[in-house]
Amino acid sequence: MKVTPTRLPDVLILEPKVFGDARGFFLESFNQKTFDAAVGRHYEFVQDNHSRSAKGVLRGLHYQVAQTQGKLVRVVSGAVYDVAVDVRRSSPTFGQWVGVELTAEGGKQLWIPPGFAHGFVVLSETADFLYKTTDYYAPQHERSIAWNDPEIGIEWPAGLVPVLSAKDSAAASLREAEVFA
Repeated sequence: MKVTPTRLPDVLILEPKVFGDARGFFLESFNQKTFDAAVGRHYEFVQDNHSRSAKGVLRGLHYQVAQTQGKLVRVVSGAVYDVAVDVRRSSPTFGQWVGVELTAEGGKQLWIPPGFAHGFVVLSETADFLYKTTDYYAPQHERSIAWNDPEIGIEWPAGLVPVLSAKDSAAASLREAEVFA
């Protein structure tokens, strides 16, 4: 597995080895030992999620304040622009973001550790998005930060007119949000 650091030290791009020929391909999408070595510690995953979204759907920026979740994300159909934002107030990179295009063809995965908000927008006609989490979904602890908060300044793809849920439309700014110490 190839591991590429991002400008946020704990957020990593992981690229599994893909073995392909005229018949198709094979890749190992997850291996606990390889993952632990890549991120430098052990995380246990407890839940797998799958979402399908249409072009322009923007989900996020989501995180949980208790039962914090690390997320290992990938796209198995289509393409998304995926974003992580550091919401740990004590971190030197608090409020900073990183964005990566993930595609089914590319095979890249993004590791977003606990303490980061996460969101993505669909670039293709549809996208199937899979992610593993290190803790269970707990709606009472879920929080959202506005996708277009100028204090964060995410550079979303040009011409984006996002399709948002009611929850994401009403998301707080980073300044108003409940974040980590």
